Amino acid sequence: MEVNKDRYYRIKWFWNILKNGLFLFGVRNRLARIGFDIDPFYWVLEGDLTCESPKIKGDPSAYEFTQLNAEEITSIKKKIHGNDDAAGLPNFHDQQICIGLEYKGEVAAFMIIELNDFNYNRKKFHLKENEAYLFHMYTFEAHRGKNLAPYLRYQSYLMLKDMGRNRIYSITQFFNKSSKRFKKKLNARHLQLFMYIILFKKYHYHFLIKNYDS
Repeated sequence: MEVNKDRYYRIKWFWNILKNGLFLFGVRNRLARIGFDIDPFYWVLEGDLTCESPKIKGDPSAYEFTQLNAEEITSIKKKIHGNDDAAGLPNFHDQQICIGLEYKGEVAAFMIIELNDFNYNRKKFHLKENEAYLFHMYTFEAHRGKNLAPYLRYQSYLMLKDMGRNRIYSITQFFNKSSKRFKKKLNARHLQLFMYIILFKKYHYHFLIKNYDS
């Protein structure tokens, strides 16, 4: 029974990454587990409120914008534990903000907002008082295809603007086509392209490949 269950999970995982254009992204995650990781990523500027406000497909009144607390986030982590497309869900702390969309009392999508300096792949990023960093956008499978990610992202722009945070950043992994697609809808702009390499889980290297503002 366990063998069949494991086989079903692997087939489902492979189908999901093919369906969402994430084949190379998924392969890269698998190679990282054995100590060889090549992670090109974009440093991205978001928060362009001149873009068209995204709409939820279907019945938008069924979804409620909400801010999640630590207890709710712990429950979410248990629910999605073990899914490859949710790998790397970070530990949430009280200096961050987690927002989401609820559907009939259950979280359908969520993302985290960082307001302080942070590390990504051992690279330090510094945030000023008018800046914010958006990360770990996740939509549960039952609610995918409803345009929830762009909608929630846009709501975060409005919230952060009211907080005086008018410079909003994110990171997009080069192979993550779904992330590129939904950010493109929001007029997100690439600022820089970095390459991060890990060898044997021991040696770490960063390279700036391209600066799009220069």
